[in-house]
Amino acid sequence: MRVTVCELRNEGDGFTAEWERLIAHVAEAKSDLVVLPEMIFSPWFAKERKFDPVVWRAALDGHDVWMERLGELSPAAVLGSRPVEREGRRLNEGFLWDVEGGYRTAHTKVYLPDEEDFWEASWYEPGQDAFEPLCWGVVKIGFAICTDIWFFRHARAYGKRGVHLLVHPRATMRINLNKWLAAGRVAAVVAGAYVISSNHVNAEGVRPGCGGMGYVVNPDADVLG
Repeated sequence: MRVTVCELRNEGDGFTAEWERLIAHVAEAKSDLVVLPEMIFSPWFAKERKFDPVVWRAALDGHDVWMERLGELSPAAVLGSRPVEREGRRLNEGFLWDVEGGYRTAHTKVYLPDEEDFWEASWYEPGQDAFEPLCWGVVKIGFAICTDIWFFRHARAYGKRGVHLLVHPRATMRINLNKWLAAGRVAAVVAGAYVISSNHVNAEGVRPGCGGMGYVVNPDADVLG
């Protein structure tokens, strides 16, 4: 299996250019799976503490538009997360998309930070504390959206369920990339699975200062890329 992880800008013309490069890379590498960063199809709205319904609606609409373009990465399957509204609740929803099955909900983010530049609990609600594997063919996939990765009991539970891949879309700062890589390495060992992660990246001086660095870690905590 060939897996592509990435770092992508979350606003402006830079994102569009990087999306085109991602399409070209996935085609050339003949990737089977592509992992996108957390809620990548809109500017990072949670850098502001006060909830703004206009900004939230723009984020929903932006992700709706880009969901229609996931086919540009086919025949690869695409995994990521997006803001959604479900039964009156605002959530951060992990998904799997492929040509055969279309869009499938995989997980909703449970552990929400509420701190400088990451006021997520002020913008949407925790999802249900259900970390259920998702089957893609013979492959079992688990999700840990950004902060979820730190709660290793879920990685252990995924491992007991026979998960092969633990998908980790995230938006994390460049000043603590080593910390987040360490979390991925521990989760890989605890789950006995590969951890595959993609991140936002911003130019210097642009909030919230995300630092990119997608990674692939094997079950022995070796960093493969």
